[in-house]
Amino acid sequence: MAVFTQVSPQDASELLGRLQLGTLHKLRGIEGGIENTNYFVTCDQGQFVLTLFERLTAQQLPFYLHLMKHLADAGIPVPDPCADAHGEILHTVCGKPAALVNRLHGQSQLAPQAVHCAAVGQMLARMHLAASDYPRQQPNLRGLAWWNETVPVVLPYMLPEAAALLQSELDYQNQVAATASYAALPRGPVHADLFRDNVMFDGASLTGFFDFYFAGVDTWMFDLAVCLNDWCIDWASGAHDAQRAQAMLQAYQSVRPLTDAERTLLNAMLRAGALRFWISRLWDYHLPRQASMLTPHDPAHFERVLRQRINHPVQV
Repeated sequence: MAVFTQVSPQDASELLGRLQLGTLHKLRGIEGGIENTNYFVTCDQGQFVLTLFERLTAQQLPFYLHLMKHLADAGIPVPDPCADAHGEILHTVCGKPAALVNRLHGQSQLAPQAVHCAAVGQMLARMHLAASDYPRQQPNLRGLAWWNETVPVVLPYMLPEAAALLQSELDYQNQVAATASYAALPRGPVHADLFRDNVMFDGASLTGFFDFYFAGVDTWMFDLAVCLNDWCIDWASGAHDAQRAQAMLQAYQSVRPLTDAERTLLNAMLRAGALRFWISRLWDYHLPRQASMLTPHDPAHFERVLRQRINHPVQV
């Protein structure tokens, strides 16, 4: 989340009027993130989050917004998009496609323990099953095709050793994607970006998943691997934390047991998850966009995670 487009109180008030949510009391830009413009909105009807989409198009957005609505209706604690009098949940603010969703309560747990990882694993499995009958289709736009397009763009900015690792891992992931085991992986709508700052807790109780704007249809194991790479590592070194990982995996499997293909490719998917975010952080770092309150993430973090995943495979 960041602020690329300045939204005035009048702009926000006009949207609230269309949604019949009453008078605007407070409008505040949100720091963090790198994709969209985000504001906290307080009005007569409560607290909300306003998002203006800077990269996603009006044609792509219904997948994300209706997925959130589908999950909310299924009892998964996610932001629920606000509809106007015609039932539309995709709006326009400052000439940009926009959405207004309810603000989840709680706070992010940035130093998770096993109990938090277990809660995430269980809810992730519930989310995967709840989304399995979602009818809309859209691929993960930051999947393998995007990796193949983006790596040649960032390679010129890299030192030789890191560049060699990046190209080697991309080659490996292309080989994995061509295997029968990969084709057998269960798939469906995934969050694809469920980091510590995209989950809310009240103490040890999970109160919500949010920021679904990297979602798409991909393998469920990739989604789980992304979580393991963020929630279940030593932050400084990127090394695997077995206790937290076991808690997450056991809780996930208490809802949806892993298949043989998923167990076989767990390490490959852990490497894929690290590669995906290393590439995107390299791209954001070396080819930044102008935005108020935007601070690109350090690409070296996921290089460390990838090296750990290659050198220390996880036993399931």
